[in-house]
Amino acid sequence: MRCPFCQHEDTQVKDSRPTEDGAAIRRRRQCDKCGSRFTTFERVQLRELIVVKKSGRRAPFDREKLARSVMIALRKRPIDSEQVDQLVSGIVRRLESSGESEIPSREIGEMVMEALANLDPVAYVRYASVYRDFRDANDFADILDDPQLGGSQSGGEAKKRT
Repeated sequence: MRCPFCQHEDTQVKDSRPTEDGAAIRRRRQCDKCGSRFTTFERVQLRELIVVKKSGRRAPFDREKLARSVMIALRKRPIDSEQVDQLVSGIVRRLESSGESEIPSREIGEMVMEALANLDPVAYVRYASVYRDFRDANDFADILDDPQLGGSQSGGEAKKRT
């Protein structure tokens, strides 16, 4: 494994332990040249996934990009990183076990929204506002009445006032 700091080719594994319910192995490594320490994760990949964008462009699936978008939605929310890892791992497992190697980005977005609705309603609304490209306050009111959130009362009250 190449050192991310000095690009030296030789690093040593100092510690390994299972994570994510045994679905991955976390390894602490140290560079032989500069002495820097870093962490890597080893996961089973059932198949190479390709994301089909709205424009028709195809790109390799990037687990880290998915995790970043979820973390942005969850910023300053009371959710720990282990819950985020489990959420992302669950989505990746669903994608890999779907039997399809090409997945529409829309399908991934819907899976993320479903998972966030179950984990944290505020993060769900944040993600949906970007994913569905909200333009005004009525878009927020509509999503607050979404059955995935249990038809929130505040969304209905906001509509009555307008």
